Amino acid sequence: MALLEISRVTHAYDSAHGFLRKSKQEPQAVVKDVSITLEAGQCIGLLGGSGAGKSTLGKIMLGLQRPQSGSVLIHGKDLYTSDKRTKKQLRKHVQAVFQDCYSSVNSRMTAAQIISEPLDNFERLSSREKAYRICEALDLVGLPASAMNKLPKEFSGGQLQRISIARAMISNPSVIVLDEAVSSLDVANQVHIISVLRDLKAQRDMSYIFITHNLKAAFALCDRWTVLDQGSLCGSFSTKAEMKASEESAVKQLLDASLSTRPELGTIRKDRYFLTDTEQREGAWA
Repeated sequence: MALLEISRVTHAYDSAHGFLRKSKQEPQAVVKDVSITLEAGQCIGLLGGSGAGKSTLGKIMLGLQRPQSGSVLIHGKDLYTSDKRTKKQLRKHVQAVFQDCYSSVNSRMTAAQIISEPLDNFERLSSREKAYRICEALDLVGLPASAMNKLPKEFSGGQLQRISIARAMISNPSVIVLDEAVSSLDVANQVHIISVLRDLKAQRDMSYIFITHNLKAAFALCDRWTVLDQGSLCGSFSTKAEMKASEESAVKQLLDASLSTRPELGTIRKDRYFLTDTEQREGAWA
């Protein structure tokens, strides 16, 4: 049984609201008949340009946006049609790390309070048990126990994103949805966060949905790559060679955009984006 199964999901938003809304105006579909299956220990890269529908699909996976049609199954149970108690249990299995680490945490809470939020929501632990789990989570993301009592303003962006990852994995979820989780970081921190995620995947058999437009990071972390274009699935690839050979215009545009020159990286050679699976596992992406 798949950990996460998205079947024929469709969702649309009204293009105008209030007095600007026209009665005959059709809602604009942002996700169109999308199906994705995530297995245990797998990482799927959800790729696409701006407006492709990636983040909306991520919200649907997290239970934050009910789709207008289709289903989201977690361990075979429907996230949106199950009873209230089952829904709470299912939400424990799918956690998230968002792009803006500063807005996704409470600035008045300590690192320990932030990381322990899922424990407070889903588990009943003694203070001693909770402290142990927090220290364990900090260690897994490469931060010392002394970070527990610090506030968000005392951390760098990369450190705070690691705290967000610790929060996401502390309740031992089945899946972590990473919504542009490295996009706002500098290159050095991107490399470090990808390394942390890969280590967690290896140590805990974690499964990820990695939402990104950063092809290089997706190649380093993911086992499979799915491309969205204007809400529709236009390709799913299990090797980089398959993606390179695709005739889909959206896939080609994504590749071309990612292969452009960036001042902080210099001119990137095209073949560096198509590493062998061995090179990918060994981290030869930076």
